[in-house]
Amino acid sequence: MSNLRVLIVGASIAGPTAAYWFAKAGAKVTVVERFPHIRPNGQNVDIRTVGVTVMRRTPGMEAAVRAKVMPHEGISFVGSNGRPFGIIRATGNPDQQSLVSEYEILRGDLSQILFDMSKDNENISYVFGEQVASMQQHEQEDGPVTVEFANGFPTSEFDLVVACDGATSRTRALGLCCGVRDHIKSINCWVAYFSTQQDILDGSKLGQTYSAPGGRWIAAGSNPAGGSRVALMGLYPRDNLGITRPFRDAMEQGDVAFKQYVAQHFKGAGWKCDEAIEGMMGSPDFYASEIAQVKPPSLCKGRFVLVGDAGYAAGPTGGGTSLAIAGAYVLAGEISKHKGDLAAGLRGYEERMRPIIDDLQKIPFLVPTVLAPQTTWGLWMRNSIIWFICWTRVMQFSQRFFANSYGSGDKYRLPEYSWDK
Repeated sequence: MSNLRVLIVGASIAGPTAAYWFAKAGAKVTVVERFPHIRPNGQNVDIRTVGVTVMRRTPGMEAAVRAKVMPHEGISFVGSNGRPFGIIRATGNPDQQSLVSEYEILRGDLSQILFDMSKDNENISYVFGEQVASMQQHEQEDGPVTVEFANGFPTSEFDLVVACDGATSRTRALGLCCGVRDHIKSINCWVAYFSTQQDILDGSKLGQTYSAPGGRWIAAGSNPAGGSRVALMGLYPRDNLGITRPFRDAMEQGDVAFKQYVAQHFKGAGWKCDEAIEGMMGSPDFYASEIAQVKPPSLCKGRFVLVGDAGYAAGPTGGGTSLAIAGAYVLAGEISKHKGDLAAGLRGYEERMRPIIDDLQKIPFLVPTVLAPQTTWGLWMRNSIIWFICWTRVMQFSQRFFANSYGSGDKYRLPEYSWDK
C-alpha cells in the first residue's frame, strides 16, 4: 500500500472517510473537491447501523460528532392547528435507534469533522476548486489511470480513482462511460433545506413535522446557530407531466426559480408553512435536490470505483450517510487486505458491500406516500396510524418496517481490518 496512488473525487462525507482509511494503510491520497472549501450547513443527516460501527473504530470521531449533534429531544407530529397527535423520542440506544437518531448532525459539520481528522496526515493532499475533466484507463484495465483536471492541477497517473461526488456524479459518468443521470432511480419527490433567522417553533426543543394534502410535508427544528432549520418535501404523482415538468424546469433554472416554485407549492398549506416560506426567501443556505437512489450494475470498472451516493444513494431510507461511511471503510480495508492485488480488493469490496447496500436501499411499500399523502383521506389515515403507533408505544416493532436503517447495527458484522502500512 505504501506505493499505491489514490485519487478521491469529492470531499463531503465518503471522500474524507476514504482518505482517512487509505492513508492509515499507507497509500498516497489526493482528494479533489470542485467547491473552494468544505461546504457548511446542509441538511441534517443521521449516523446509524454500520455508520456507528465505523465511527467507533475511528479514534476521536464519536466524541466530535456528539459535540455537534442537533439539540432535538424528539419529533412531534402536528395538525394544521399546531396540536400534536404523536411524539417520537430517541431510544437512548445508538445500536437500536428510532426515527429520531442519537447521531443527527448537519452534513456540513460532519464533513468538517472528517476533514479535520484527515487534513494534517502527510499521506493526504486536498485540492479545492478542482474537478476531473477526463480519465483514460490502461487498455488492459490493469494499469494506472491517467487523469486530466479542469482547473490547472497537473495531469497525473493514479493506481485507483474513487468517485465520492454525490448522486449526480460527473466522475461516475466519466468512469462508467455513461450519462450523469444514468443509473439514477427517481423516487418522485424533492426536498429543500434551509435555515431561518426566526425561530418558528418559539423555543421548543422538540422538532415538529406537518403534512398537507397534495404531497406536501414540512419539518422544522431548532438551529444551534439561532433560528430554525427547515425541510420541505414535495411528492409528485408518477408520470404526471403537468406536475413534473414545472418542477424540473425550476430545478434547472437555479435557486431563485426553485424558491418561487416551492413558495407557490406550499402557499396556504397551513400550520407554519407561510412563516417558513417567508424565511426561505431570504435564506443564504438554501439547498434543494430530487430524492433518488443510485443503482449502477457494478461499483467498479477497471481501476475506477464508486463510494457513497455516487454508487448507492439510498434516497428516503435514512441510510445514505451510514452507507457512505461504511463503504469508504470497507473499500480501503479490502484493498489493504488483498495487498498487491487491486482487482481482488475491488471484488471483495463489492461482495462485502452489496448485501448491505441492498438492505439499506429497500424502500418499504408506500413509504413516500405515507410521508406526504396526496389526499385529505390519505392524510387522515396516515395521521391515525401515527397516533396509534405513538399511543401504543409499538415503535420498536414498527420502525423495522419503515426502514432497515433504523435496526440494529451489529447484524452486518463489518470485518476488523489490519492497517499495517
